[in-house]
Amino acid sequence: MYGDNLALKGGFAEYAVAPESALAHVPAQLTFAEASTIPQAGAIALQGTDGAMAGRRVLVNGAGGGSGSFAIQLAKRLGAHVTGVDNAGKLDFMSAVGADEVIDYDRDDFTRQTSAYDLILDLVAHLSVFAYRRALAPGGRYRCVGGSVPTLLRVLTLGTVMGRLTHRRIGVLAVKEGPVHFEPLAALCVAGEVSIHIDRTFTLDEVPAALAHVGEGRALGKVVVRVS
Repeated sequence: MYGDNLALKGGFAEYAVAPESALAHVPAQLTFAEASTIPQAGAIALQGTDGAMAGRRVLVNGAGGGSGSFAIQLAKRLGAHVTGVDNAGKLDFMSAVGADEVIDYDRDDFTRQTSAYDLILDLVAHLSVFAYRRALAPGGRYRCVGGSVPTLLRVLTLGTVMGRLTHRRIGVLAVKEGPVHFEPLAALCVAGEVSIHIDRTFTLDEVPAALAHVGEGRALGKVVVRVS
């Protein structure tokens, strides 16, 4: 079985208790490590790219990580033109998973590019609401699901008002939980339509090193912690 035990707010343990409703059977075609990458990252990517389609420009900020690499593939599968934003070490990876354009955030601010986007999925929000509004095309939608607490609060308050005044939608993505929200991605992975990218696997004893690896922004795709 696999799933997202988000109600317990995260943690690392050899054993855990989870409600049956949060779990699903691991597809026979996937390893347990592969399946473990899907529940939370997959739900974020599926819901965050809702509305992507041919003719629309989609930008994923933080696209070199787990949710981001899924989001690039899902948006491309729907026919959108996709731009991935992350650090310089992830540019080639984002291109390899399907991004049409890539941006190194240390060199370029995507909110000051000439392009305007119809959909922005922000996994590492830290800029001002005014910057995000500037990056959106009229009628466009910005959704963040990660980032600094002050930025998330500004998006929830000022962003909602500004969006209405400028005919754009600016808000926080409230991710829905449970198998119904991640199993569609698992099915795409089994069918070979979406790829799973595991950067490194750590043991439970190596959790500090795993967290440091992710925190340093070096992970390409997902990092997995396994129980020996």
